[in-house]
Amino acid sequence: MDLKGKIALVTGAASGIGLAAATKLAQAGAVVYLGDINEGAGQAAASAIASTGKAIFIKLDVTSDVAVAAAVRMLEREPSGLDILVNAAGWSKVVRFADTTPDLWQRLIELNYVGVLKMTHAFLPQLTSQPGRKIVNVASDAGRVGSGGEAVYSGAKGAVIAFTKAIARETARFSTNVNCVCPGPTDTPLLASIPEKQREALIRAIPFRRFGKPEEVADAVAFFAGSGSNYVTGQVLSVSGGLTMVD
Repeated sequence: MDLKGKIALVTGAASGIGLAAATKLAQAGAVVYLGDINEGAGQAAASAIASTGKAIFIKLDVTSDVAVAAAVRMLEREPSGLDILVNAAGWSKVVRFADTTPDLWQRLIELNYVGVLKMTHAFLPQLTSQPGRKIVNVASDAGRVGSGGEAVYSGAKGAVIAFTKAIARETARFSTNVNCVCPGPTDTPLLASIPEKQREALIRAIPFRRFGKPEEVADAVAFFAGSGSNYVTGQVLSVSGGLTMVD
């Protein structure tokens, strides 16, 4: 995959799947902007990627209109604007729905769904200005089949899946590709916060008997970001080791 000359922005890029995706795109030759609210980790990630590619950190809260607008202005400095948007920022908290609060609902929905809306809406003029530009949304298989203890998160990720398909229809006339990657349980800091007993149960349920690696999810992101997916849009790809086999 050759992404030389392409400009990419990855949200949630300081760790986990976002970092793996940013690294993969940079290794393919793209200039990658790493957006994250964690400035220290984001700067360190950009420095690490810079040894094999070009990476620039942006402090970015995807739930903030001001921060998103600032990111748009920064990317407008690139001669041709943004080529690839990867919406990878996300967060969850495992708790029974009966024990949740409206404040938690709001936080989960804002970060996992509304942030995708804000980023996509803000960058859509750049992403539809030339054919072949890409939007890759990182949702979750929780949004396809549900996840116990993550009812609101599952709902938000399901909304991202539906939103992906709708935007793919709206932008097809511009030859802009919009697709979605749905990770299953993946070895990230988020997964590490889940109780050990639940982690063991998840592994037993996965046909491959292991958690996914962020790099394996990044491979799917890279496919949708590259030219190999030029005739693919509105699609959802699970990367779950066979945990979720759905149509």
